[in-house]
Amino acid sequence: MIDQSFVLIVAAGKGSRMQSDLPKQYLLMNGKPVLMHTIEKFYTSTKQPHIIIAIDPAMEYFWKSLCQEYKFTIPHDITYGGETRFQTVKNGIAFIKKKQLNLQEIAIAVHDAARPLISTNTIDLAFEQVEVSKAVIVARSCTDSVRMTTADTNYAIDRNHIWLVQTPQIFEGGLLETAYEQDEEANFTDDASVVERLGIPIHIVIGDYKNIKITYPEDLEIAQIYSKV
Repeated sequence: MIDQSFVLIVAAGKGSRMQSDLPKQYLLMNGKPVLMHTIEKFYTSTKQPHIIIAIDPAMEYFWKSLCQEYKFTIPHDITYGGETRFQTVKNGIAFIKKKQLNLQEIAIAVHDAARPLISTNTIDLAFEQVEVSKAVIVARSCTDSVRMTTADTNYAIDRNHIWLVQTPQIFEGGLLETAYEQDEEANFTDDASVVERLGIPIHIVIGDYKNIKITYPEDLEIAQIYSKV
């Protein structure tokens, strides 16, 4: 039985591919930092999880100054990012554990700060599903043709079996804690891959094509267009 819900918004990245001195989560989208848009989506969802942001400690003063500048008052806690995303999420789990909760009775979502267009409906559906499945990801089906490469050749594969993974990814808290007690590996590209190593099946909730991750400068332009659709 899930009694409480949390979301850890991972916002500690440098965003080097944005060609900007400022990490992408702090860039403006429609006149307000991207991270604020992301926080608002979870705050306005029906589930309203407890919000935690994981940031670079060097950016804490800057973030707090932005909150003052934009009169941003949505309640949230701050924890610090690690050298890798794996370490950042592990820090977030440790932060939640300090609240002395039974992790088996909470749901923990992990979401990319640079996905500010996640729909509140998708958030609620994913949190509902974790009550049943314990490990849930948001993903959308692939619409492009897909080819697999080897050292010598490449060949087509059935795109109907391909899913493009997004966030949030939501897990029963005790399960996520156990998963992150494993040693970090290079092929842990997201939280689902860490949990899956325990032999736990992952349930897919269908996502939205607008839930893009802002990575390159043109993505920010696209996100601003999508936000008005």
